[in-house]
Amino acid sequence: MQLEEKKALFTSCKAQYAAFQAENLKLDMSRGKPSPKQLDLTNEMITCLKEDDYLAQNGLDCRNYGCLDGLPEAKTFFAPMLGVSPDELIVCGNSSLNMMFWTMSLAMTNGVLGSKPWGKYDKVKVLCPVPGYDRHFAVSEYLGMELISVPMKEDGPDMDVVEKLVAKDDTIKAIWCVPVYSNPGGVVYSDDVVKRFAALKPAAKDFRIFWDNAYCVHHLTDNPPKPLNLLEEAKKVGNEDICYMFASTSKITFPGAGVAMMAASATNIASLKNALSFSTIGYDKMNQLRHLRFFGGKFESLIEHMKRHKELIAPKFAIVIDTLKRELGDLGIASWSEPVGGYFISFDQKGCAKRIVQLCKEAGVVLTGAGASFPYGIDPDDQNIRISPTFPTEEELQKAMEVFACSAKLAALEQELG
Repeated sequence: MQLEEKKALFTSCKAQYAAFQAENLKLDMSRGKPSPKQLDLTNEMITCLKEDDYLAQNGLDCRNYGCLDGLPEAKTFFAPMLGVSPDELIVCGNSSLNMMFWTMSLAMTNGVLGSKPWGKYDKVKVLCPVPGYDRHFAVSEYLGMELISVPMKEDGPDMDVVEKLVAKDDTIKAIWCVPVYSNPGGVVYSDDVVKRFAALKPAAKDFRIFWDNAYCVHHLTDNPPKPLNLLEEAKKVGNEDICYMFASTSKITFPGAGVAMMAASATNIASLKNALSFSTIGYDKMNQLRHLRFFGGKFESLIEHMKRHKELIAPKFAIVIDTLKRELGDLGIASWSEPVGGYFISFDQKGCAKRIVQLCKEAGVVLTGAGASFPYGIDPDDQNIRISPTFPTEEELQKAMEVFACSAKLAALEQELG
C-alpha cells in the first residue's frame, strides 16, 4: 500500500474498532475449553450407573479401596488411545497434567530408576518446543528447572537442535512434546521425527520424553494422520525406557471429571507404581466404571463419539480460518496455522502480539496472553497468539474474530505509521 492508502485504512479500522467497543462485548477465547454443547454429548454419563452397578468384571467393589493402577477392563479400554498394551498403562484420576506434574516432581525428589534425584543437581534443564503449551512450561518452571526453547518446524521439533543439545549436556533431563496437533500450532510429528526421538542418545541416562498425546483422537478430518507410536519405535532400538506417554478424556467426556492415563515401558511402570503406592490407594474406580458403561466398553464407540465433537467444532475452526483469510489474507502482515485436529490455531504477526491482545481486551474479547506459548511467557519476536475457537458459540466466535482481525490491522498500521 501507498502511504495515503495506509492512512485511509487506519481511519477506517479505527472507526470499526470504536463501533466494536460501543457494543460492550464480553467474549472469552482465553482457554481451549469444550463448549456447553460438547459437554451435553456426555450428559448420559451422569445417570448411566444404576444403584446396584458398582462391580468390576473381576468382582471388585469399585466403591471401595484398591486397584492402584486402574480397573483391568479400563486399562484394556484405554490402551488403544496410547497404542500400548494394558500392562503398560496406569489409569489415573481426572487430570493428565496432574500426572505429568507428579512424574516430573518425583524425578526431582527421588530420581529416575535409581538415578540421582534431579533436584540435587545445581541446575537441571528441560527442552521446550516453541510455540508450545504454557502449562507444560509452568510445571517445569515451578519445579525449578531451566527452560530451553527449541524451534518447532512443520513436522515437529527441530531434531537437529534436540539431538545436539541432549548429546552434549547431561543436565538436560527432559523434553515436552505434544505429538499430534501440537498446542498451539496443530503440528503432527512426522515418522522421521518420532523415529529420531525413539533413537535419542542423551548424555543424561535418566533423560525422559514427556509425550503428551492430549489430542490423539481430536480430529477435524475424516482421514486423520496416523503418526508412529513412540514407545513401539523405542522398543525397536532398545530404548524403551526413554519416554512417558500421557492422555486423558478431558476434552472427550467432562474436563472436570474425565479419566487420565499414562503409559511407559514395563520397567518404568513398575517403578512408577511403586512410588504411586505411597500417594494413593487407588483412583476413582466408579468414574472409570462410568466411562466404561457410557461407551459400552468399546473403544470404537469413543471414536464415534469424537465424530460428534468434530461436527460441533469443525465449523468454528472454519470461521476462524475464513475470517483471517478474508480480512488479512492479502495484506501480507500475518500467518496462521490451518490444523486438521486439536483445539487451537497458531497466529503470528511479528512485533504485534501484545498490542493485538490488548486491543482485543479493550474491545471486550479476552485472548490467551501474548507470549504464553514460550518459556517464561517471553516471545522474543512478540508475534505468536494462540486462538481457541471451541468454547464460544458460532455467532460469538464470528464477532470475536472480526474484532481480532480489526485489531491485527490496527496493530500493523500503528507499527507502519509510527
